[in-house]
Amino acid sequence: MRERIILFLSLVVIGFVLYIFQNFVNSIIAFGGFCVLLSIYAIYLILATKHRKRKLLKKPQIINEDYKPFVSVMIPAHNEEKVITSTVNNILSIDYPNFEVIVIDDRSEDNTAEVIKKLEAEHENVKALIRDKDAFPGKSAVLNDAMQYAKGAAILVFDADATVEPDILKIMIPALEPQDVGAVQARKIIRNKDYNILTRCQNNEYTLDTHFQTGRDAVKGAVELRGNGELIKRAALEDIGGWNNYTITDDLDMSTRLHLKGWDIRFCADAKVYEEGVIYLFPLYRQRRRWVEGSIRRYLEFFGQVLVSKDMSLRASLDMTAYISEFILPTWFIWEVIFRTVQYCMGNIPRNDVFLSLVIGVMIGIGFFAGSRYSLRRYDNVPRLKAIKEAFITSVFMLMIWIPTVIFIYLKILFRPKDMNWGKTTHGLVLEEIENQKKQH
Repeated sequence: MRERIILFLSLVVIGFVLYIFQNFVNSIIAFGGFCVLLSIYAIYLILATKHRKRKLLKKPQIINEDYKPFVSVMIPAHNEEKVITSTVNNILSIDYPNFEVIVIDDRSEDNTAEVIKKLEAEHENVKALIRDKDAFPGKSAVLNDAMQYAKGAAILVFDADATVEPDILKIMIPALEPQDVGAVQARKIIRNKDYNILTRCQNNEYTLDTHFQTGRDAVKGAVELRGNGELIKRAALEDIGGWNNYTITDDLDMSTRLHLKGWDIRFCADAKVYEEGVIYLFPLYRQRRRWVEGSIRRYLEFFGQVLVSKDMSLRASLDMTAYISEFILPTWFIWEVIFRTVQYCMGNIPRNDVFLSLVIGVMIGIGFFAGSRYSLRRYDNVPRLKAIKEAFITSVFMLMIWIPTVIFIYLKILFRPKDMNWGKTTHGLVLEEIENQKKQH
């Protein structure tokens, strides 16, 4: 109920402010000014990233070769019999002296439990944890259960479809060493990015996320964990009481609570974790609905603490506040269209003014385009013309996914009771489809 009330009041306030703009100021100009402020912040992140790169070239980071904490790698698995064996074998190839692998079967209905028991028998440093069928649902609960058996001073979490390069821990561990650092996030990449246009757009979106995460890291802002490829210091985990069992986005919730406690989170673009992109549209919407709902509920729950926390750094607080714009922008667009449509129906404004409100949507798209093009050139070395094409396609993709999803989640929070519907992403669909194609031929 608290989240519902806060969201309702927030929407009312945004609507009232926009009403004032429309009656006393040109709302398009006001929105343009808002976008200018966001653009200035985006440029600031780019300049900070370039400055840090030049600084590291002049004075490279000194790596403490003696800092090699024991790492517990945790891999939750729910109905993952198709992919879990290859994932575990890949993780075991990590070039690092001190680590264990804990694979957790989370109430699977297929043969996942039998598969991971076999993996435990075959490998000395693999432990199988089988949860009871009536165990509390959700990834957070899975990881909290596994913590009772983990021996590591650091916890590395992977999804059941993850693949990594052998040097991932050698890259991430030095970033975890500073006393104030609580966690480190690797860069996520879509492994099957060339499968279809959806997987390609998802990878481009991840590349844009890499750009922003790198910038936030450069200014010591509120870097976020992404669930897959997150390395967390045990002391930090214990300080915040572990994972929150009552959230559907464990990574975003944990990121916020770590920052509120004063822990820094770092981002390592050179440490890469590959995962399977969603190949069908409906499952993609279902995945993004969970992400958006978790993110919005996270802001509704913690925003007050972000403003008054004595432990959270000012930079992280301002950075997190700035990123609330990802939900303010579609809200502004929706109110703009509603107000102008009502005014047109009442005969107060000409039809052209209704279509003028679509300029806001275009401006949002231009922002996506500019960020996508820059990140594709910077992090994926995409040629100029191809980067323009990919950025345009990705911008359309993000508008089609993002704005309807935000609207849906607003309505869900306002009018439906909170649930723990995980909306699990199914893995192994690409392999299954390839096998079916082979059978047909």
